[in-house]
Amino acid sequence: MVDLEGQYQKIKSEIDNSIFEVLNKTDFINGEKVQFFADQLAGYLGCNHVVTCANGTDAIQITLMALDIPRGSEVIVPSFCYVAAAEAVALLGLVPVFADVDENTFNVDANSVEPLITEKTRAIIAVHLFGQSCDMLPLLKLAQKYNLFVIEDNAQSIGATYTLPDESKKMTGTIGHVGTTSFFPSKNLGCMGDGGAISVNDEQLAKKMKTIANHGQPTKYMHDEIGINSRLDTLQAAVLSVKLIYLNNYINKRQINASLYDKYFSKLDIIETPYRFEKSTHVFHQYTLRIKNGKRDLLKEYLHKLSIPSMVYYPLPLHKQNAYKQFYKNQNLDISERLSTEVISLPMHTELDEEQIGFISQKIIDFLAP
Repeated sequence: MVDLEGQYQKIKSEIDNSIFEVLNKTDFINGEKVQFFADQLAGYLGCNHVVTCANGTDAIQITLMALDIPRGSEVIVPSFCYVAAAEAVALLGLVPVFADVDENTFNVDANSVEPLITEKTRAIIAVHLFGQSCDMLPLLKLAQKYNLFVIEDNAQSIGATYTLPDESKKMTGTIGHVGTTSFFPSKNLGCMGDGGAISVNDEQLAKKMKTIANHGQPTKYMHDEIGINSRLDTLQAAVLSVKLIYLNNYINKRQINASLYDKYFSKLDIIETPYRFEKSTHVFHQYTLRIKNGKRDLLKEYLHKLSIPSMVYYPLPLHKQNAYKQFYKNQNLDISERLSTEVISLPMHTELDEEQIGFISQKIIDFLAP
């Protein structure tokens, strides 16, 4: 699904030099490159502060802790997405309330969110899925109307932009109150292990998040908050500081590859190619098709036999997962359930070439064509 070795080889000398700087300094924990990368990423996103941490799930947990959301409060999350948001909510004694998603973008639908808001609701987590932004304006209006926080899970869409009504553009992760992201190796901006970060404009909130991520310590051995141990390794920051320079190039290559896939699939009605939301750019963390004739699983088996990678993100919506059934209150989540039976993601990365895309696409067409 990704070619991390090919990507590394192209920037090997820069990555190696950055890592060796850390090895020579031996500042492996909270080293110089951690703050360097945080400042670099804040500049890229156009936000005031970036707080680094150990992974994207921790980023969501630290955010919820810093916002002082009382136990038992409700947090609205989409059912069709990765588990991290609901997991962090539940671990803190909060209640995940599952919303349905838009049929075209696969992102949380504000029309599904509003009926779920109660006097216990404190936040909405907007997961920017597969590479493009949720429609943030309706969510922000709901937040203002009901006095809620909006947290953006930007793990799959870093580098995407959202167009506001005045035609100005904002990076995803900087539109709501707080943004979180992951640097898992397969992400568009990925490290060589685990890593995460939080983007925020409020200085006091950023300080609190940094304290929580460091055992609740603003200074060593002084614990002002109940915190956790969640650090971005200096070695990972060294990798990320190099890769961030290339992120826009990576995004451009993914967009080119997506357009190539589109051309192959354009004449087959039973394949629905990724929708481009007019208010957002699409950075194609995944290239996800909908197979409309009920043969998604058969297609996946066929590709596996040909040694063509594919993945189903996600085969079971969160409200049907054993761990989260307890939170499901019979909301209408038909779109999330239907998408889970139709979607399939194809290889999408910076090292794909036109010949490979043509080969993959033609095999899919051969299998699905009438």
